[in-house]
Amino acid sequence: MKTIGIIIFDSSQSLDIAGPLDVFSEANLFLLPEERYRLITIGIDAMPIRCSNGLRMLADQHWSEVNEPIDTLLIAGGSNDLHNREFPSDFFRWLRDFAKNCRRLGSICNGAFILGRAGLLDNRLVTTHWDSVSLLEKICPAAQVSPDKIYMEDGNLYTSAGVTAGIDLSLFLLRQDKGALISLNVAKRLVVLMQRIGGQSQFSPYINVYAQADSPISKAQRHALENLRNPLSMSELAQVAQMSVRNFSRQFLKELQITPSQFVERARVDAARSLLECSATPLKTIAFECGFVDSERMRRAFVRCVGVTPQQYRSTFNPVNE
Repeated sequence: MKTIGIIIFDSSQSLDIAGPLDVFSEANLFLLPEERYRLITIGIDAMPIRCSNGLRMLADQHWSEVNEPIDTLLIAGGSNDLHNREFPSDFFRWLRDFAKNCRRLGSICNGAFILGRAGLLDNRLVTTHWDSVSLLEKICPAAQVSPDKIYMEDGNLYTSAGVTAGIDLSLFLLRQDKGALISLNVAKRLVVLMQRIGGQSQFSPYINVYAQADSPISKAQRHALENLRNPLSMSELAQVAQMSVRNFSRQFLKELQITPSQFVERARVDAARSLLECSATPLKTIAFECGFVDSERMRRAFVRCVGVTPQQYRSTFNPVNE
């Protein structure tokens, strides 16, 4: 019997805990007794915790009391201050040492911060909630953070995006252990997809890079956002910024780490996403209104930027989709 342990703490995201636990608990319904999982919660705090939604939980064991082997150790995510929350220093030492004996180590959402603070993300491929990517890159510069993955595997390290992505990751771990059929049956019981289409960029604001308000680049950005239907050539944007084309291109990349054409494409994708979410406007019309010229160019931009087609995006996010 393999043990799945989830580390919890005050202000944990309750779904980061319950989602994975439910995946493995449901799997036990399809397994022989000797093949089933044992599920435990491990507390950093030595008292009942209150999750971010107010739910109270009591861990099965305090981290200092754990002396049994853990096959898979996962860390839940939690509040936005998790990157600098005060935890006992000996907890991080325990985590580093204990992780050496786990077959699999992982995190859900910004639980990656705890792994990073323990030095367990250095030189590893990881992901986290889209809203925590830049902060994780800052506090773990040696980690290679992928902003769009729902979950990632790097050796025995497994990390996932936010909240419900813990279910996706757990279904993947279950599939590794027990095969695709068991994982599919559990996904059906939980009424979730065994494998989502696309990455988490579907759920995040794709355009999130802006120059300082007093920068000439900012003027060009505002002009682009106000005139997405127009061709928006490089020379037009450079003229708005009152710069030469060459200097504008170089300065834009320096300030925002993307090219002007990439910014315009992201802006058009976000504008199209908004229309797809709240209207039944035909795709051809949306493509024209957002400056893509035709629906095929919009489709290619969506697949490149979001990982799904406009029609797939509408089917997922429009409450009254066609």
